[in-house]
This record gives sequence, C-alpha cells and structure tokens, in this order.
Amino acid sequence: MTLQSRAKLNNTTEIPLLGLGVWQIPNGKPTVDAVAWALDAGYRHFDTARIYGNEEGVGEGIRNSGIPREEIWVTTKLWPTDQLQIRKAFDTSLAKLGIGYIDLYLVHWPTPGLVARIWKAMEELYGGGQCKAIGVSNHSIKQLSAILRNAKIPPAANQVKFSPFGFDQALLDFCNHHGIAIEAYSPLTKGRRLQDDRLRAIAQKYQRSPTQILIRWALQKGAVVLPKSQNKDHIRENARVFDFAISAPDMDHLDRFAE
Repeated sequence: MTLQSRAKLNNTTEIPLLGLGVWQIPNGKPTVDAVAWALDAGYRHFDTARIYGNEEGVGEGIRNSGIPREEIWVTTKLWPTDQLQIRKAFDTSLAKLGIGYIDLYLVHWPTPGLVARIWKAMEELYGGGQCKAIGVSNHSIKQLSAILRNAKIPPAANQVKFSPFGFDQALLDFCNHHGIAIEAYSPLTKGRRLQDDRLRAIAQKYQRSPTQILIRWALQKGAVVLPKSQNKDHIRENARVFDFAISAPDMDHLDRFAE
C-alpha cells in the first residue's frame, strides 16, 4: 500500500485510497493553494461538495497543475435541496469544477421517503457518462437496503464519519458484504480528539503524529480516507502514512476508543 494505491470500486473504476477533504476551506486562493500543495505531495484525490462552496477552487487548482486529468479523482455531492433537480445540480457542479467530468457523484444526505426515488435519478445521471461512479454519503444500513432492493446500479461508495472515536462496525460489514466502498470523512475528528492520552501513547510508540495514526487506522480498516487540511505541512504529514503499519493488538485497542 502506497500513496499511489487505489481501491477497485464495484464498477471496476479505481479510487485513490487517500484524498484531500476541502470542507470549510474558503473558495479561491485558499482552496487553489491546498489543491496545489496536495498534488505536489503526491495526492491524486479531492473531495468537495456543492454545499462547500469551493468547487471552483478545486477545479482551478487541478487545471493549474498541468497533471493529466485522468490521473486525478474528484468527488462532489448532491445537496438535499437539489434532489428533485439532480441533472441541473450535477451540471452546475460540473461547470464550476471545469474539469470535463466528475469521477464520483454522491447523494450527500438521505431524504426520508425519497431514498429509492433519488437513487433511480442518480442511475439515469450515471447513464449519461459524465460521472465515472455514483454513490451516497451518510446512509444507514436501512437506507442502503432500500436502494439495493431495486437498484440496477449499486452505490459504489458510502461516505461516512469514521474514526476510532466513532464508527459503525455493522455498517462497515454491510458495505463490505455488498461491495460498497466506505469513505472516511472527519477521520481526524476535526482535531477534537488529537490530545487523547490513549491516542498520543500509540502515536509515541510508533514515533508518529496522532493524525498519522488515525489515518493509518482507517486505511487498515479498508476505508478510503479523506483528511481535511489547508496547512501545507499538515497536508504533507498526512500523506506520510504508507511506510509503517499498526499492529493487530493496537488496532483492536484503537477500535475500542468509542466504547
């Protein structure tokens, strides 16, 4: 497993295991810079959303890089208020990004009573060929089951909050069983748990930062991991997680942090 490693999704497309999340990074220069720093550090995966308001910055950073578009993976998301005009929302995001196509388009949040109907519209969108894969975010086992009952195309991914301090093992098992990739957002707990004594003890044992331990844990759980940062040094540090492994006993210990 390296920074260039990719996971094969259930439609045979391949998603980079590590990506840069850009939630709360202001549009314009801050986002453009973060994307440039990440690309320079070897990232080839960026996760944005319509509601983040920075799709333009992500696209500009990618275009400025000179790196071939096909080497870079970009995810964006459908916001609930747009779920009855999915084609329009997708086209708007595509235009803001300005990168020709979207690799993964996700339903950002489930809308009660409309989950299966929205998924049918997502399948129609996928048939248009301007996104390589479709999936969901923040969906439960019940909601995924409702989709799978009638889906012609199963979700390629389910992006959920995922860290040792909060993850759903049953959901992970369900997604693994059905070939749905788990994507980990907020893997660094938004910085809130980085001072946890248990985490810091493990970090010290491996001579790593707490953030590197959290990212490596999620990778070893089989997740695609999306740490967010707009700090050049942190972006680089977060990518240096492929030259060590957490032992099975320490993984078990991390798993129990949420208990």
